[in-house]
Amino acid sequence: MSDQKKKIKKSREEKKKEPKLKFKRIISNNVYMLRIMHETAPWYMPVDFFLTLAFSVAEFFSGAFMLKVIVDGLEAQNASTGWLFFFVGLLFVVHLGLNMFQSYFFNVLSIPMTEGINRKIKQQMFAKMRSVELSCYEDPAYYEKYVKAMAESSNRAFNVLYDFENLMNQLFSLVANAILLCSIDPVLMLFALIPFFAGFLGKKRNKLAFDENNERSKIVWQGDYIKRCFYLTDYAKEMRLTNMKEKMLTDFRQNHKDFAKLKKKYGLRVALLEYIIQTSHEVLTVLGASLYAVYAATVKGTVSLGDCVVVLNSIGSVSGYLRNVVGTVTKFHDHALYIENLRTFLDYEPKIKAQPDGRKAMGGVVKMEGVSYRYLGAEKDAISDVSVTIRPGEKIALVGHNGSGKSTFVKLLLHLYQPSEGTITMDGYSVDDYELRSWRSCFETVFQDYRTFALSVGENVLLRPMRDEDDRTRVTEALRLSGACERVEKMPKGIDTVLTREFDDKGIVLSGGEAQKVVLARVFASDSPYIILDEPSSALDPIAEYHVFENIMKSCEDRGLIFISHRLSSAVLADTVYLFEDGHIIESGSHAELMKQGGKYAEMFHKQAENYIETQSSGEVTA
Repeated sequence: MSDQKKKIKKSREEKKKEPKLKFKRIISNNVYMLRIMHETAPWYMPVDFFLTLAFSVAEFFSGAFMLKVIVDGLEAQNASTGWLFFFVGLLFVVHLGLNMFQSYFFNVLSIPMTEGINRKIKQQMFAKMRSVELSCYEDPAYYEKYVKAMAESSNRAFNVLYDFENLMNQLFSLVANAILLCSIDPVLMLFALIPFFAGFLGKKRNKLAFDENNERSKIVWQGDYIKRCFYLTDYAKEMRLTNMKEKMLTDFRQNHKDFAKLKKKYGLRVALLEYIIQTSHEVLTVLGASLYAVYAATVKGTVSLGDCVVVLNSIGSVSGYLRNVVGTVTKFHDHALYIENLRTFLDYEPKIKAQPDGRKAMGGVVKMEGVSYRYLGAEKDAISDVSVTIRPGEKIALVGHNGSGKSTFVKLLLHLYQPSEGTITMDGYSVDDYELRSWRSCFETVFQDYRTFALSVGENVLLRPMRDEDDRTRVTEALRLSGACERVEKMPKGIDTVLTREFDDKGIVLSGGEAQKVVLARVFASDSPYIILDEPSSALDPIAEYHVFENIMKSCEDRGLIFISHRLSSAVLADTVYLFEDGHIIESGSHAELMKQGGKYAEMFHKQAENYIETQSSGEVTA
């Protein structure tokens, strides 16, 4: 099958997966968004609706109705014009007052309301994403909904409100102007109805726009990724030292070609629909009705001069209102599609429950019994039938090649994943019986792919704001034990120095080893009963690694320690070593016991020792 046919087939499959919303769900989704706004800012929508209706009434009396009154008044030779001045003056005062109140409301009074609405929606999304299990981040379909929902959430809420206001305005103006035209000549309404039926084509046009936006989003993401590769520090070395620049430039050109193909795919159909909709309004309705009104006034004599002027002025507006009503109604279908992403995301029930009323975990004997876990889309388990007992104060090393299951084991222990099989308990109670936050707070964890935040050194160590002098002392001592204190003391503001330059031009950018020492300080600053270290010394030299582990062992004598390390010299310090291979624990015991067995662990240890000796004897320096 050719690449083009594959793309067409994939596009059709994706369209089949798009949500087909029923009318009830469309209404429900839009009301859902309006309800969030009303619950957050109860006065915002009522005032907004009042202003919309007030302006609709004022605009009608200032438009076609005023024109008819003035022309008819001037046409009557004996009529007094005093009341005309009063009528126009009253409209002037009303408009002046409404505009003043509208400006004050939207620029002053509504600011905290709109911020509150945006904040509530974002907080809901942040809370949901924090509550879902880690596997949701690894599920492309779910994560895509999260990205789309985050991009659309707050703007979509206000778009729903604005379109609802537009619908109110258009319906009032339509009814008022239609009554005025019918009072002149009912035949005129036939011309106004032409774009009403053509307006249903707007739904087709909007559907095409939705499809185009979906496909464009993927192209935009690819383009953004290419741009990030050129300007982010993370990729700077590879982009200069390898041929990735040429590869990315090729992808960049292809990305622009994809944009052109997308426009070619949808452009002609959208243009045709726009032509039909526009022609029905400007030609058939406006010019057709105008010709009829002139004929009725000059030939038939059934329409007065004032009424003819009103028709020429109003027929376009009525047909426009009819068309816009249909167009606005179809927009609610589009809103509903986007809101469906948000509701699907927010309505997701995490497999791992927060259990706010659950038991409070305080530490104890942790057991994994027959635990297995398989990643989404994987053909086999990442770990299978793993059983481990971890006692308070015990030092455990997890060793094995990359992909053997060590990190998955740690993430299951932290209850970031829900096991496919088996149980995890603490003091005999299931992990699902415990309040989730208290369970995770039992484990102070430093991952291999650790992150520092664009915050002060102290906040990066505590992972919260520093509250008092005791916190500052705790941070300083933790940095001393991790080996980072000397470097931090040389910083302009010490532990108050901001890391990274993302938001502070005077921020400090640390090297890999320096950053790892700061992150390791989190272990010494916490008092959790267990410590988990996933490759805690990958960026450290052997001497720094030795001192860090020595300090960890001394300062954490009464705390459990689970660490993953490819340097088996660290495993010598552990009470128990577990050797992982293909998701199974194939050997376990103390270092001495495993060396005595002469199995795979002993073989791996000897090879590393030989390589280290050879490296030292050749005069090479390891980093």
